[in-house]
Amino acid sequence: MATVICRRFPGRACRAATFSVATRCTKKQVPEERCEHSDRDHEQNCSKHKVNSTVMLHSLEYRVLYNPSAYAGTKKHSYCLSEDSEDDFVENPYSSTSGKQIQNTYSITCSRSLSSTRNTLLELAFSKPVHCDSSLIQTVHPGKNQELEQSDVESFNTKEDPRAFQKQRADYGSLCSDCFEAQTFTTMEEGEHILKNVSILKSSLSPETLAFYFGKLSCLPVDQLPLVRVDTRFAMLCRYSVDGVRSFSISEIITVLKAFVSLGIPPTHSMLNVYEAELCRRVWEMKIVQLLLVADVWRCLGRIVPRYLDLLFSYFNLHWKDLSLTQLVQLVYIIGEGRKAPQDLMEKLESLVLKYIDSMNLEETGAICLGFFKSHSGLSEHVMQKIGDKVSISMEEISNYALVNVLKMFRFTHVDHVQFLKRLGQIVPQRIPTIGTQGVMHISLACAALHYLDEGILNAVAETIPSRVVYCRSKDLAKFLWSFGALNYEPPNARLFYSSLTNQMRNMRDEFEKFPEHLLTCLLALAFAHQFPFDLIDFALSDKFVKLATQGSRFELKKDLFTLDGSVGIECPKYTGNRMKPQLQEEVSEMLWDFASKELCTKVEVVEAAALLGAMLGGPQYVKNHMILPHTRSNDLEIHLNINGQALPFNKGESTVSMHEQKIKAVGVYLTDNLMSQLLNGKRDACVHVSNNEHLPKLEDVEVKENATCPTPHSLNNVSTFTDGVPLTDGLLTILTESSSPAEKPVALPDAQPEILKLAIQVSNRNHYAYASKHLLGLHSLKRRQLRRLGYVVIELPFWEWGPLLRRTRSEKLAYLHHKVFGSFD
Repeated sequence: MATVICRRFPGRACRAATFSVATRCTKKQVPEERCEHSDRDHEQNCSKHKVNSTVMLHSLEYRVLYNPSAYAGTKKHSYCLSEDSEDDFVENPYSSTSGKQIQNTYSITCSRSLSSTRNTLLELAFSKPVHCDSSLIQTVHPGKNQELEQSDVESFNTKEDPRAFQKQRADYGSLCSDCFEAQTFTTMEEGEHILKNVSILKSSLSPETLAFYFGKLSCLPVDQLPLVRVDTRFAMLCRYSVDGVRSFSISEIITVLKAFVSLGIPPTHSMLNVYEAELCRRVWEMKIVQLLLVADVWRCLGRIVPRYLDLLFSYFNLHWKDLSLTQLVQLVYIIGEGRKAPQDLMEKLESLVLKYIDSMNLEETGAICLGFFKSHSGLSEHVMQKIGDKVSISMEEISNYALVNVLKMFRFTHVDHVQFLKRLGQIVPQRIPTIGTQGVMHISLACAALHYLDEGILNAVAETIPSRVVYCRSKDLAKFLWSFGALNYEPPNARLFYSSLTNQMRNMRDEFEKFPEHLLTCLLALAFAHQFPFDLIDFALSDKFVKLATQGSRFELKKDLFTLDGSVGIECPKYTGNRMKPQLQEEVSEMLWDFASKELCTKVEVVEAAALLGAMLGGPQYVKNHMILPHTRSNDLEIHLNINGQALPFNKGESTVSMHEQKIKAVGVYLTDNLMSQLLNGKRDACVHVSNNEHLPKLEDVEVKENATCPTPHSLNNVSTFTDGVPLTDGLLTILTESSSPAEKPVALPDAQPEILKLAIQVSNRNHYAYASKHLLGLHSLKRRQLRRLGYVVIELPFWEWGPLLRRTRSEKLAYLHHKVFGSFD
């Protein structure tokens, strides 16, 4: 009969755990010296700590901390949820998107020099049980778990919901770790028998047997899994699998990894490093089905595997044409969960999407949109039009989750699909009460991004959100307010809507300090709606918050602070709180003007309007193309008129233009006898005919000295080459009509004028208005409101009028501008 010697350690239990007793292992620091305690001391110790498992450590041990929240998104990036960004678009790579996981740190102690021949055991004990089963994941800020569990509408399962498309076809069963398939449970007796065999067979276990044992243990009842994880015989099983991983077949490795998912092995556990390295080594030996299945198992484990994904993408860059429909959808899902993929691969996959789009069901279409959205890869307008056609026909049948994903992609690509938007307005308002807060947020945000103002959708959102405001994160508050503010829409219950969201903002100051961009988004949106909560503005413009926003955030928030501060300065004369420092104001103003001078002031429609207004009024010194209100981030054409309706020169930058340059500039037409007769008879409104004589030289060909005076009609008649006419310039026309041009008068600034009418001429474009309407959007409405408050008369050259005129004659454009400018004066 063999003798078994059991060496005891201080503070350690020395009896194997059974499945019928709940176990919790208390860890203590183990000294390198091994000491023996009496049986009585040991029993007292076991009684005191209620420990029922044997845990043995090698002298060389190390600890690995496991924190589930670490792989759900780092603190710095956790607010960018997909994507949202998503909007804003940057998320932690290869992380879970929406769920906030429960803080739970596990300590895992492993040995670096374990030998299977010496039968040294691997400790796989956890300070707290790991729960791998699907549960309701918190979707709002911490502190509301109990409330969320009481609301089915607010529940969102980050493990199951994004994978709902896998239920649609049986082919997905071979591509993913199927959480939906009913499994045959292993009984406790079978589990005990397996662990007993492990302790007997030890290192002689074959790879096939090891994989089989892992699979059987993973099918134990959920409440027994924590007991398995702290059993020393399970630790032995893990150790033997690591030692023999190179002798495993690929299918056996996959079986073990799938078992790890059910058993709740932490994604940071060191033994997974061995499996990851082995699978990376074998990528080019695997089949497409195996590659996708392994990627899915890593996803279910919650483990970040960038090296494996890079190899996966390299493989599919060469074999993308071999993908079937289900393999394509599964790959795009994996790419989306990983948050990135090579652009050339995404372009190839887009061509496959176009190939399979007619065969996809609605849930698969939503999965495709979400995968491309999360990886920041756009789809072409042609593909989006096909998706819009598909979804709009059967929008009643698509799930809320898939519909929101399609909307995310339309938001990302800014593609407008008339029928899709029309159907959206018919279907979504009735669904709003059944959609969770985050889903409703994405719907309203998509409407704002597409400039799509549908009163039915927005009214349904405004009616629903006040009662759900406790479920809102700071990001949700910001996006809801931004949607209504940007669209410049006031719902019927505006008072309740804005008061409930503003009160919730006050309750979330601590969260806003972590995510300052969300507070500024809220306040800017409120400013669009003419709402100015002084206490929150004072907090946002305080030195502490400004420093946090400008130095501690990865977003450029100086412009938002500047817009908020400028709006408060104009619209809130009673406000006495914090203001932005002048130095920072000047810095941002210069930054904005640098952009506007290159991008906005140089647009064709703006340059043309400025030039024609200058010609009409007498010179460029009468028109200034600049940012009247820099904090509104756009330019205007400013004109000053006196009380008699005469233009006043005020543009100092253009007032020094040489008079001689104006006189010799070819701005006229050839002077003929017929034209002279019309001019001398006072027919100012006659149409000027341009001679088509090609033999007549251009005025630029005539050399004029710097100090030369404007040529007279007599001197021009002596030029033999001008027998049929001379070019009519401003100077010549002035002499002929004996009129005085304003440019000949000394430039005088309007300071001495008793009354000045200031005109702000805005050249609008399509982006200033809601989709397919003349409803002005929030920022541009705010700008006009503030210009009027400062005494300006706002004149618009709307794109639907000025755009077509750009292709018409100069006289027509001048007549239109004259009517706009002096019609407003009248």
